[in-house]
Amino acid sequence: MENSVFIGTAWSLLPPIIAIVLAFVTKEVYSALFIGIISGALLYGQFNPWISFEAIFTVMKDNIDLNILIFLVMLGMIVKLMQKSGGSAAYGRWASTKIKNKKMALLATTFLGILIFVDDYFNCLTVGSVMRPVTDKYKVSRAKLAYIIDATAAPVCIIAPISSWAAAVNSYVPEDAGINGLQLFISTIPFNLYALLTLFMVIYISARGIDFASMKIHETNAETKGDLFTDHKDDFEAADEVSENPNGKVFDLILPTIMLITSAVGAMIYTGSMEGAANIQEAFANCDSEISLIFATFVTVLFLFILYIPRKVVTFREFMDSFVKGFQLMIPAIAILTFAWTLKGVSQALGIGDFVNSVVGHGTYGMNFVPVIMFIIAIFIAFSTGTSWGTFAILVPIVTSIFGAESLQMMIISVSAVLAGSVCGDHISPISDTTIMSSAGAQCYHMNHVSTQMQYAIVPFISCIIGYIIAGMTQNWIISLSVGLIITIVVLEVLRKKNA
Repeated sequence: MENSVFIGTAWSLLPPIIAIVLAFVTKEVYSALFIGIISGALLYGQFNPWISFEAIFTVMKDNIDLNILIFLVMLGMIVKLMQKSGGSAAYGRWASTKIKNKKMALLATTFLGILIFVDDYFNCLTVGSVMRPVTDKYKVSRAKLAYIIDATAAPVCIIAPISSWAAAVNSYVPEDAGINGLQLFISTIPFNLYALLTLFMVIYISARGIDFASMKIHETNAETKGDLFTDHKDDFEAADEVSENPNGKVFDLILPTIMLITSAVGAMIYTGSMEGAANIQEAFANCDSEISLIFATFVTVLFLFILYIPRKVVTFREFMDSFVKGFQLMIPAIAILTFAWTLKGVSQALGIGDFVNSVVGHGTYGMNFVPVIMFIIAIFIAFSTGTSWGTFAILVPIVTSIFGAESLQMMIISVSAVLAGSVCGDHISPISDTTIMSSAGAQCYHMNHVSTQMQYAIVPFISCIIGYIIAGMTQNWIISLSVGLIITIVVLEVLRKKNA
């Protein structure tokens, strides 16, 4: 309904705002998202009941990413099979001989998250399924596990030239920007303060044993009461109940994980090469990451069949039942993703991108303050819409048009600020795909993860505000990053002493 009076106006911000506010007030994400969707549909249909009703399901149909849903179900099947085989338990027993304490468990989880940089969805669910038995053993709360997963997913992807995120940024850079997309992406890495400082913060708090705000409560409950969940414990204990093979081997977990990673990377390179890529970087920039991930899970399921069935690690019936059980495991994530995608679609139908473009595109700012302003605007858009990539699509062309090739260094810094703000806003948004995936990977109640991560994200946010002001003034990444690191360390040490 293109002639709706609400399209392209400030009203387009209302649906995501309603959903986000309700999610925090009610601590219940399903109803919050659904009410946000209804409010957007009513605005789109100008309060005509039938048009609004049609709009909900038309938008839902058009915005559901079937590839991601297939990937989730297949990955859920893989997780259940590895659990049923006893591989997860065997890995936990093996890891307990190598990982001696909670600090080592936290750092091992962090470095695994950093190693899996090709795709954030893949990162969230793989790290969670592999490390959950180990972190459970050392009484790491599920909220802390979800934070580590989320804080090493998007931040590492947005500074990895070989990743699906690099491909997305590459595609949003106009041809007349004076620099190609991949070169621009690589140039932004030292100035991507939020990603770098978040990764540093995860390593630092893991090594120093720092917990604060709501996370302190979750960790105290885990340590003193053995309560890893704090809230909605029954939802995940039921999902984890499965009889395991006591004779499972470590390779029953390790080999499928290696197969999953190598086949995903190989498929990404292949699909990118089909588009005429001349090297690996170009292959990743042009790859079809979603099809590659589905291919990887499909190959891994076949590999599991060959690995498990002849050895009678699982029976044929148990193997086939794992499809349903894997689907059940992912139902919460699928439901939230479906609602989140629909809410994004409704917001887009209301012209939220056009509205933001009209406001941001015609602003006149002091050039030195463009990076920090773009950082804040990107946070707001990503938080409201739950999408980093959509925020890139809106703001990257605007930044490149503001500066052009004649101010290349300021363009690079400002694009970096957009990427950093997009990841920050995406991190703290309850309707973000990666936030939802991290909750699913850690088997953590979603709003517990959202509330704790939002509090932790304040530290790098403060450092970034000051860092981007300095970056705009000096155009020097060493100075801005160093100042950001110092501020982050000082704040974390103050919090450590306060919560000792």
